[in-house]
Amino acid sequence: MVFLDIQLDGITGIQLLESTILNCQVVITTAYHEYALKGYELNIVDYLLKPFGFERFEQAVEKVKINLTKKMGENPTYFFVKTSYKFEKIYFADLLFIEGMRDYRKLYTVSNTILTLQTFKEFEASLPQKLFCRVHKSYMVAIDKIDTIERDEIKIRSHTVYISETYKQSFFERLK
Repeated sequence: MVFLDIQLDGITGIQLLESTILNCQVVITTAYHEYALKGYELNIVDYLLKPFGFERFEQAVEKVKINLTKKMGENPTYFFVKTSYKFEKIYFADLLFIEGMRDYRKLYTVSNTILTLQTFKEFEASLPQKLFCRVHKSYMVAIDKIDTIERDEIKIRSHTVYISETYKQSFFERLK
């Protein structure tokens, strides 16, 4: 987050925004109201006209928080799994595959395994379809973690995951 004034040494805040690609949320703070329209054309989050109070400052910060939350929601990198008495964060990049074991699901990650009562239906709804695929009533795999596929078997590290007839066609179509 950047709080940017219009009057800078040798350059204006607007000139800085026009000449630089900032990968952050920008709030302009200035005594000049005539730059507001140009600021919004440059995708600022808010425009604080001096003198402003703390309440108005808090509103601008809240807008930044909302924007950042929306951006994180667009490209999440993790999800939470409920284990016995807690929620554990699992990064998509660390998940190898999920195995169904009666009422439980066993999540195999690069570093450990996690047991949960969450269903495959819940995982299918929360995991990105471009990264994960159901291949059997008892298995869901991370596509980028597959080492080899031979006949109806997927090898992921030292594990073997089976492809059932029910999911076979849709799985191989996803690989194309």
